[in-house]
Parts: sequence; structure tokens; C-alpha cells
Amino acid sequence: MNIALAQLNYHIGNFEYNTKKIIDNIQLAKDKGADLVVFAELAICGYPPRDFLEFDEFIGLCETAAQEIATHCKGIACIVGLPVKNEVLAGKDLYNAAYFIEEGKVKAIAKKALLPNYDVFDEYRYFEPATQFECITFKGRKIALTICEDLWNINNNPLYVSNPMDELIKQGPDLMINIAASPFSYCHDDERVVVLADNAKKYKLPLLYVNQVGAQTEIVFDGGSLAFDKEGNLLDEMAYFKEELKIYEVEGDVIKGYAPKTHRAVPDIEQIYEALVLGIKDYFAKSGFKKAVLGLSGGIDSAIVCALACRALGAENVMAVLMPSKYSSDHSIQDALDLVKNIGCQHEIIPIKEAANAFDSMMASAFKGLPFNLTEENIQARCRGIIVMAMSNKFGYILLNTSNKSECAVGYGTLYGDMCGAIGVIGDVYKTQVYQLANYINKDGVVIPENSIVKPPSAELRPGQKDSDSLPDYDVLDKILFQYIELKQSSSAIIAQGYDEALVRRILKMVNSAEFKRYQTPPILRVSPKAFGMGRRMPIVGKYLS
Repeated sequence: MNIALAQLNYHIGNFEYNTKKIIDNIQLAKDKGADLVVFAELAICGYPPRDFLEFDEFIGLCETAAQEIATHCKGIACIVGLPVKNEVLAGKDLYNAAYFIEEGKVKAIAKKALLPNYDVFDEYRYFEPATQFECITFKGRKIALTICEDLWNINNNPLYVSNPMDELIKQGPDLMINIAASPFSYCHDDERVVVLADNAKKYKLPLLYVNQVGAQTEIVFDGGSLAFDKEGNLLDEMAYFKEELKIYEVEGDVIKGYAPKTHRAVPDIEQIYEALVLGIKDYFAKSGFKKAVLGLSGGIDSAIVCALACRALGAENVMAVLMPSKYSSDHSIQDALDLVKNIGCQHEIIPIKEAANAFDSMMASAFKGLPFNLTEENIQARCRGIIVMAMSNKFGYILLNTSNKSECAVGYGTLYGDMCGAIGVIGDVYKTQVYQLANYINKDGVVIPENSIVKPPSAELRPGQKDSDSLPDYDVLDKILFQYIELKQSSSAIIAQGYDEALVRRILKMVNSAEFKRYQTPPILRVSPKAFGMGRRMPIVGKYLS
């Protein structure tokens, strides 16, 4: 039996687009001699559809698309994911399911049991967990079809009442197939390979796993579909961050033509780079946008975002706006101009001195007798926000936010100023990782000016200002933030590692006090195991400081 895995990039709710892509790949797989072609979890509607699932019309369009797809399954069968109605009155209205379609008809339906309800996942909000499981019979073979978490053996949630493979294995399957929508984080590919390999070994069956690729707002899917033999050895690894269709010949319990191989370990920073580029590209393409604007300061954060945007959208579609203040150094302007020259994007220079002075004059009476402080600094940042939003409105550009994760964590940013934007490009990238990105981008030649990398970070909102005036050294800050945010360690646990107690408590207080700011920032492209946004839901007014 020849089985094709179709690793594709879907668009949530775009039924015409998704259906055509699925049908085109059914034909492509058929032309290449496949007997069965397998698509990802909820491929027909795109993942995650969220509250679209509450619209009856949306579910009806899923079924209509499935029936259209079925008409093209002649001489080839397919497995495709979609939501299906729960015809039983009890429980949720829907199942997260997959159709097995053969000769134009839906011959079997597999339903998901282990519904993830953590981090970015919220499937139990919409779906009823399955409790009955049947293998699919095709060409005299039995296929144990599971959906994403159903092959991850997650048993620590009381909602997970049954392990599908433990039931399916009793029916004597010849092969396991798992369809998934498994989001990217820079450590997830390694974990994914280990978990799936363990399952292939545990059940002593070959395993074909298909993941989707592409970005859906803040969530990026990296592809990396996999094939394993019955001993749990990795046989093949499909492309990451790219669409691909590949055919595997399965004879008995053997996937032919492949020898065991080692998972190709890709450096974290290279994966983050590719994920961010794909995230920008799909955010614009799927939203119908073409051109981006950002504020370019001469610092490393905005330089990185500009370089990523130019790679994703083309330099001709990126507008960099230089907005020097009366405190900006000459080298900052030159650093920004050097980047523009290196990268070839459009640019404008719009000084903010007159605007900031005008605000200072307007507020002089109200602020009489009070010293210059954060207030005047924030006015400058908000002047810049007004300018880039004016460019966005006038020319139809979409504003890219350039705040990094370290800044987002401790609230080192100005609401309605440098924190504005439509999408946060590096809001899940710590400052120390930003420097790594700069070195990666410069690996084949200078793109990010050297001075932007080596100079002390500064917002240049007062004479001689540096980030270090307000924040601990980033090398220390990022380590403490990682312990608290990604690893969810308490203050006492972090202090026990040898960090200064006063510093730890100060940093954690800054993180928790800035929660109200993060609620008002744009969605952030997720590249880590714990990003700000839908995957980290903290109370704004909570007292607990860990």
C-alpha cells in the first residue's frame, strides 16, 4: 500500500481555498501512485477555528466541503480532519474527527478522545471526547487512526478517561496513522520525535504522522511530518516550515526504502528565525495585507524585525520610519540608515522633536513645578506611535511591533507608544536571543549593522539613557524570567538557585505589575513553550507574587 502524507498550509474558515488545496493534493498523490492520502487535523476548516465552531453554518460548510472532497476520491482514498456533529443529546455538540473516504463515500469516522486544554489549546470548550474506537480497514489492512494527542498518552487530566491506542491495539492493526495540528516551539520537534517513537515501540507498529504547516495569527505550525518503524526508529522526517507531499510504501509491517536515521537537530535560533518569517508571511497573506511599516531606531530590536519583515514580505513592501528625538545620537540615525542601505527597504525620516516640545508646552501649566520624569519620556514614545499609525492609515501599511520578550515581561515599554502594532514579531524572543538572531542573520554577510549589535541598548528618551538604568543586565534578567515564565518556578525556588533575593523579588513584581499592559498589546508570534497571550492567562489584579 502506498500512503501519501500531505503536509499543507491551511487558512482558517477559507473553505474554498482549503478544499481546492486538498483536492489538488488528492490528484497529485493519485498521479504519484498513492492508494491513500492523509491530511492534517481539522484540515477542512483550519486549526484552531475557536468560536467559529459555535456557528451552525460553519459546521455545515465543513460537511459540504467534505462531500465535495469525497467526489474526488475515486481510485484513491483519503483521511481528512474536520469537526462533526455529535448526534447524541448528551455532551458537547461536536467531535474533533477525521473522515476516511473511499470511492466517493465516507466509510469510517475516527473521533478524538484526549482533548488538550492547556497552554494555547482549548479543545474541551468545543468538543466531546470520544469513548469508542474502531480500526479502519483498507485494502485488507487494519489502520489505527488517531488524532494528535490521542497518541501522546496524556493521562494526567481527569477528562482523559480512555487511551485510544490501548483500545485500538486489541483489534490487531497493521499500521498506526496520526493526524495532527502540533504548534511550533523551539524545543517541540525534539519532544515530538521522542513521544512518537516511544509509541511506535510500545505498540510494535509502524507509524506515519502528518502535521500541518503555516501560521494562524500567533500560532506557528512547523510541519516536520514523520515516519517510524515498529521498533520506534525514525525512518523519515519531512520538511520544516514548508509544504510537502511524500509517499511511503508500506508492505506488511514494514515501511520500505528507509533505514533508521537520527533526528536532525536544528539550532534553536535557526528554527526561531524560520518560524518568525513564516509567521509574518502568513499573517499578512491570510489577512489580505501586503505592506508593513515599523519604527526603526538604530537599535537591535527594530533592526531584527525589519530584516525579518523584508525576508517575509520583500524589501519593497516594508517601510521603515526613523523618528529621532532631541536626545537621539547621530550614530543611531546612521545605524538605521546603514540597515536600510543593507536591506533595501523604503524609509522616511520624521523627527519627533517639534511634536514632543508641543506636548511639553501644552502640559506646562498642569505640570508646573514638577521635574522631568517618565511622563515626558512616554510622551516621546507616544509621538512615535502616532507617526507610525498615521503612516499605516494613510498608506495602508500594517504596523509591526518591535518589543522583545524581556521588555514585554517587565513592562519596559509605553502603552500606545512603542507597544502598539498589529502583530508582535519578537515578543516571544528574549533580548539575549535577539542578539543570537542578529548573528544568525549576519552569518553570510552584514545585514544588521555591527554598531546596532554592540552598543548598549537605549530608547534615547533622555540624555545618556540606557536600558541598564532601569533593568538588570539582560544576561541575568533573561535567566530569571525563563525560570519564572517558561518553567513556572516560584521566587523561593529561583532564589534557591543562587540568585540575589532582592533582585528576584523585584523582577517578579515587575512581571506581575505589567500584566495590564500585556492585555493591551498585539498578538505575539509564539516560538517558545510559554508565550505571552492566549497560552499564559494570568489575572491582572492578582495579589500572588509567586
